[in-house]
Amino acid sequence: MIEEVRQRGDLVELVGEHTRLKRAGRTFRGPCPLHGGEGPNFSVDPQKGFFHCFVCGEGGDIFAFPMKHLGMDFLDAVRYVAERAGVEIPDPREEAPQADPNQPLYDANAFAADWYRRQLESDTGRVARDYLQKRGIGGDVVERFRLGWAPEAWTAFGDVARSQGIRNEQLLAVGLVKEPKQPGREPYDALRGRVIFPIEDLGGRVIAFGGRVLDDSVPKYLNSPDSPIYHKGQELYGLGWSRGAIRRAETALVVEGYMDYVSLAAHGVPNVVAPLGTALTPEQAERIARYAQRAILLYDSDKAGLRATFRSGDALLRAGVEVLVATLPKGEDPDSLVRSKGGEALKKYLDDAVDVLERKIQILELRDYFGSISGTRRAIDALIPTVRAASDEV
Repeated sequence: MIEEVRQRGDLVELVGEHTRLKRAGRTFRGPCPLHGGEGPNFSVDPQKGFFHCFVCGEGGDIFAFPMKHLGMDFLDAVRYVAERAGVEIPDPREEAPQADPNQPLYDANAFAADWYRRQLESDTGRVARDYLQKRGIGGDVVERFRLGWAPEAWTAFGDVARSQGIRNEQLLAVGLVKEPKQPGREPYDALRGRVIFPIEDLGGRVIAFGGRVLDDSVPKYLNSPDSPIYHKGQELYGLGWSRGAIRRAETALVVEGYMDYVSLAAHGVPNVVAPLGTALTPEQAERIARYAQRAILLYDSDKAGLRATFRSGDALLRAGVEVLVATLPKGEDPDSLVRSKGGEALKKYLDDAVDVLERKIQILELRDYFGSISGTRRAIDALIPTVRAASDEV
């Protein structure tokens, strides 16, 4: 059990709760939370799983940190790390341990994920299975990411959930159902006629859902609202699965949506994350910075995609991450590219990726901003946020 906690625990994330860390090569550096000070004298090596301060000399593994910093004994330190890693350890010293007030919400989501998964395997899920298979997403990938299917019926899920004792208050709190406009009726299912993508925290608990339609109707995606256990601007889809691969590659590939993520994973590209919106938030960028020195943005090249690319690039630069932009052929996205040409075909475009500032200049040149004095002024205004973001870490 202790080794499981050690393997599942994230030393960078744990220490990052107590001091501001910045990537420095293969390690992370920041002020020492043990003796104080402002210089970057405290080093965390995520690959070796150790920390060390070059001033006070303190160091150790993931359990030593809460022992030295918070004064815990060894067992309390193990429980402290386990709680953050999503590993349950019973405490024999507590006769009546207090229940997590949010546990009913986790339970509702866990029930929903299992129910959606079973619908995908049923006769009603055949259309969704065919859709996934055409995209090269087979049973092992479906199983790994717990993909599911929400039938078209308005109250199919809610009726089953309520019959199992899950209250409407829980279902409404996590956005699995919605209140009807007509009073006196039961809430209706929020996700219907969609492939379901459970969103997990780093401990593997389902905290929210995304749903994608099978055709071109809009909205293409629907997502769970923020809740007591889910904050969209802080989470990254698939990070729990990909963080090891990202850390080994020192590079995160950032794609727009769930389908891009799952399709790349199915075609042998593991170091991927997806924001749960269009552009990365500062909190999401900081999360990526804990695992990657470099990020390659693989967004669409339309107007909205470019806007999200440069906003995400600025957020990552401020977090201390080198940012490159890969440009795919017109009309292609990561999902369609690997489906038609395989995962190896993506390598060429990743190798050709350019610095985010260079890409912004390319776009401005294509739009002839530098052909006049007034255009050049507007171009400079457009470049300044990226230059400033990069300069923040100089």
